[in-house]
Amino acid sequence: MKILFVWPGKTRNASQRALQHEYLQKIKPLAQASLIETQEARGLEEKWAEKILEKEARGLEKYTKDGYIICLSDEGKELNSKGLADLIESKGLNSGKQLVFLVGGFLGLAPRIMEKADLKLSLSKMTFSHELARTVLLEQVYRALSLIKGYAYPK
Repeated sequence: MKILFVWPGKTRNASQRALQHEYLQKIKPLAQASLIETQEARGLEEKWAEKILEKEARGLEKYTKDGYIICLSDEGKELNSKGLADLIESKGLNSGKQLVFLVGGFLGLAPRIMEKADLKLSLSKMTFSHELARTVLLEQVYRALSLIKGYAYPK
């Protein structure tokens, strides 16, 4: 199974970056996984939201052509850990399709990227920073893969 995580820009918080790396390394023995950091719209003020989203969308767009596209969105479907494991198993493992998780920057994802989603996924009803959402996503995918493989995962 192939899993691709894509988001704009590098995680600036060193602690979050270290946790993301740790979970990615834990995922790799369970699935062929990679992380791509596309170009981030830097130096633009939030009042230019449309320009920021468009610039970041250009970097993300090429990863929406193949696979099962999962966009993180606060308006997306919520799943528990078992539900995510079932999704990964059915859409990734059993179908042979690559799973592509797209995480937006601080403004989220452009509407045209969201339109390409096979699934819009919410990590919680609460709002997380985009850097923390990246970490939570990686941890939850690791947990889901552990469930699929039948490994014990501490709660």
